[in-house]
This record gives sequence, structure tokens and C-alpha cells, in this order.
Amino acid sequence: MKKIVGPLLGILIAIGLFIGLSCIVVTGEDEYKLVRQFGKIDHVESEAGLSFRVPFIQTVDTLPKKLLLYDLAPSDVITKDKKTMITNSYVLWQITNPVKFAQTLNGSIGNAESRINTVVYNAIKNTISSMSQEEVISGRDGELTEAIIESIGTTFEQYGIEMLTVETKQLDLPADNKEAVYTRMISERENIAATYTAEGTAEAQKIKNTTDKEVTIMLSEAQKQAEILKAEGEAEYMKILSETYADESKTDFYSFVRSLDALKASVTGDNKTVILSEDSPIAQIFNGQ
Repeated sequence: MKKIVGPLLGILIAIGLFIGLSCIVVTGEDEYKLVRQFGKIDHVESEAGLSFRVPFIQTVDTLPKKLLLYDLAPSDVITKDKKTMITNSYVLWQITNPVKFAQTLNGSIGNAESRINTVVYNAIKNTISSMSQEEVISGRDGELTEAIIESIGTTFEQYGIEMLTVETKQLDLPADNKEAVYTRMISERENIAATYTAEGTAEAQKIKNTTDKEVTIMLSEAQKQAEILKAEGEAEYMKILSETYADESKTDFYSFVRSLDALKASVTGDNKTVILSEDSPIAQIFNGQ
């Protein structure tokens, strides 16, 4: 009897442990736990930690709570000006409503990626088809992404999905027309640069002409003032000279000074000897005549 009870007790303990462990639900930080009862969702465990379920009656499905990445395959798109481009993009998305996700997409990541691929590709195609090739290229710093997300709108809310961003890894031209497009773009930029250069040159010439005119006017005015001052100085000189010769007491002194100046001007070089005749005006001054 003891030989039968021992193994039976061990089996019962094992069954009890199995059932006990089956009741425990462990939820991680980056996941949702969907607890189903008879196939229908009973509740969702979204907080990390331990919870319990009814074994054999309730089942548990796991969905990711973390940020997910889906890489779209490269595809051809046509711009508004009928230019073909190759786009290669990726999507960052996240499950925000696990119940909707399970009900609409059967809780399948593969189904979700298939729907994302279709919706995002159509949004990219429609967005680029409304833009010129130059607008598409210049919009890679954010405008293109904003336009694509705006085109997607709230489409994914019905699936319990949030679309965080759509980024373009590569936006290129087909090999057969890449060189022609680059050549045209370079030519356009050169024309724009030439226009700016011509405008700058014209403006510089305008400023130079204005400055030259102002300088000419200023020089003319300065020369006019100089002539006026010169004339005033000569008039003052003649006035002083006239007054000097009018006064006999000053006339002799002035004549003496003028004679000395004339003598000084005549003495040049190393020879400082001056020979004067007796009837010379200078000799007469020195002789007191």
C-alpha cells in the first residue's frame, strides 16, 4: 500500500504545481498580455508584473508593446512633372490598443505589416505625385515626411496602431536619367548664380556712380571755398600793403625789409659775397641815404 501511495502523492503534487504555475501570468515591460476566455478577450494586462488566470478556461496571447520597425521594399514613384524616382523608406509604429489590434488584425504582426505596407506605399506615391522632382528632393529635410504622414491621417487608428514616423532612407533617380537630371539642376543653379551676380554688379555700379558724383560735388565745393579764401587772403594782403605804403613812417621800414629779402634771395651757394655799386638802392639803404 505504501508503495502505491508514494508515487500517487508525487503525481498529485506535480499536477498541483502544474496547475498552480498555469494560473500565473507574467507580463514584461515591453508587452501586452491578452487574456481570453472561451476565445473572447476577457481583459488585457498592460502593466509589468504577475497576474492570474483560470487554467483550461482562459488562455493568454502576447503582443509587443515596444516600438516596431517595418522596412518597405524600394519602389518606383512618379513626380508631378512626370519624372521617375526610386524611394526606399521605413516606418516606426507601435500597438496602442491591443484589443482593436487583435480584433481587426487577428493579433498578427504579419497582418499589420501587410496593411502598413499598402497604406504607406499609397501615401508615398500620392504625395510624391503631387510634387515636382525638385520639390521632392528639397523636401527631404522634413517637409516630405510631414506630407506623407498627413496623407496617412488617422487610417491606422481603427487597427489600434499608432504611426510614429515614415522616414526615407533613400530617394534616388533611375540610373538611365540620373546624369541628365543632375546636369539640368547644375545648369539651373548656374543660371540663378549668374542672375544674382549680375544684380550685384549692377547694384555695385549704381553705388559707385552715386559715390563718384558725391565726391565730385564735394571736391568742387572744396575748390570753390579754397578760391574764395585765396581771394580773401590776396585782398587782405593788398589792403595791408596799401596801408603800409600810405604811412611814411612804415614805408622806410618796409622798403628796408624788402631790400634785405631781395639780398637774401640773391645770396646762393657757398659764395656769400655781394658786390654792390654806390648807386644801388640796397647800398643806399645800408649807407643811410
